[in-house]
Amino acid sequence: MKKAVKLEIYQNLVNYKKPTSFQLKETYPLPPPSTVIGMVHFACDYREYIPMKVAIQGRYHSKINDLYTRYEFAAASYEEGRHNVRLNSSAENKSYGMMRGISTTELLVDNILVLYISPEDQERVDEIYNAFLCPREYLSLGRREDIVQVNSVEITEIEEVELDDDITLKYDTYIPIKFLVDTNSNATIYNLTKDYKLKTIKKGVEVRSWNKVKVAHCVEGKTVIDEGTKAMIEVQDKSILFLI
Repeated sequence: MKKAVKLEIYQNLVNYKKPTSFQLKETYPLPPPSTVIGMVHFACDYREYIPMKVAIQGRYHSKINDLYTRYEFAAASYEEGRHNVRLNSSAENKSYGMMRGISTTELLVDNILVLYISPEDQERVDEIYNAFLCPREYLSLGRREDIVQVNSVEITEIEEVELDDDITLKYDTYIPIKFLVDTNSNATIYNLTKDYKLKTIKKGVEVRSWNKVKVAHCVEGKTVIDEGTKAMIEVQDKSILFLI
């Protein structure tokens, strides 16, 4: 049996950007594990990675498209007629060119999330709980402007059990791909980022080497987890969850 911090949050408009989308900044239906873990690290002011697992569930009302200002800067010299913004560098005695325009972003409307955070070091459960109970600064999930409204935060106990009955999902849920054979669903498969290590590619230059997890996005009310499946449940109310 383990402990986890359970969060119920609300966001009015939010974008969990797909890294491969550009002209239309598309959104995932739920935040990737790396986005949730990043929010936890910001809330707790962690300066190094703290190993943890998260379970991600939720639903949204609808989707809309919105305009945003887009900037393109490639450190190229300013050329009149090519660039519409001129950036002057007094240190280098040079002018750089930048493009400013508009583009479209996809937003989820009235988004509700139920998150479980289970750190590998269980002694950190209390400090994660307190960080969300009394945040040091406003919290966001997705873009910096995607503010989080924390509706409830609590410490709960979770354990792995073998289900003694079929369970229909109450929320859209990310389920690790190994459980997909035990579901009755036409799920969408995503390869999502979770955590990373810094990799040196040349002297003084480091890039993020991402650890990715393959999950199924399963839909509430249409996904049935079969009897006999091994899954995590919340001890208090028997809610099912899948740690990533």
